[in-house]
Amino acid sequence: MELQISKKDGLTQTISVTMRTPGQDFELALGYLLCEGVIRDASDVTDVRYCGPPSPDKGYQNVVQVELAPTTDLDLDRLQRNFYTTSSCGVCGKTSIEAIDAPLSETVESNYRIEHDILRTLPDRLHSWQTDFQRTGGLHAAATVDGSGEIQRVREDVGRHNAVDKLIGSYVYESGAPLRNLGLLLSGRAGFELVQKAAMASMPFIASIGPPSNLAIELADERNITLIGFLRESGYNVYTSHGALA
Repeated sequence: MELQISKKDGLTQTISVTMRTPGQDFELALGYLLCEGVIRDASDVTDVRYCGPPSPDKGYQNVVQVELAPTTDLDLDRLQRNFYTTSSCGVCGKTSIEAIDAPLSETVESNYRIEHDILRTLPDRLHSWQTDFQRTGGLHAAATVDGSGEIQRVREDVGRHNAVDKLIGSYVYESGAPLRNLGLLLSGRAGFELVQKAAMASMPFIASIGPPSNLAIELADERNITLIGFLRESGYNVYTSHGALA
């Protein structure tokens, strides 16, 4: 999918092309823009639309254009880097946070709490929501979880980054971001960019079925995010603890 941004002054620019599972494309676009620091919330957007005809062989459209509000500031120097966003690994090979051209997020402040016994039930409950994975065996999932352990929403995609963008973007689409009172549950590992996305959405807690990377742990600690990994019914590892574990 090609993602374009536009303004009424005539600016139109492609800022990303990503391999994605078709569906929830507007959510994907809005989540990506929030996580890249282009928008803060829905008030920075005046329209989201498809451009061009559907793919003749597939029947779905592959270009999404987001029209930004006139008051939305743009860092054009950073956005000039037309790039292909890999849906699974966008910062492979980087050795430090300073080496990554990523937006800066504030320290997350939240009263979010979740109990140990509830955490251990999440993997099985997430699996029951993964209808596309159950059918194909090939999609990642990202979910929001409230403090009582209830899964609020799930998005699936061939790329773990896209799944998180779709999830966050679904709240932006409903004018519901930031997400200070919700945790992020991941079906796979927690890489740096997934933690960065959670931080940009002000999410205070991340639990992953797989392990986190060293950069992910470092960033979570800096941004005051509780990060756990290897989540199983039998237990989990705590990598950063900032008060979210009751």
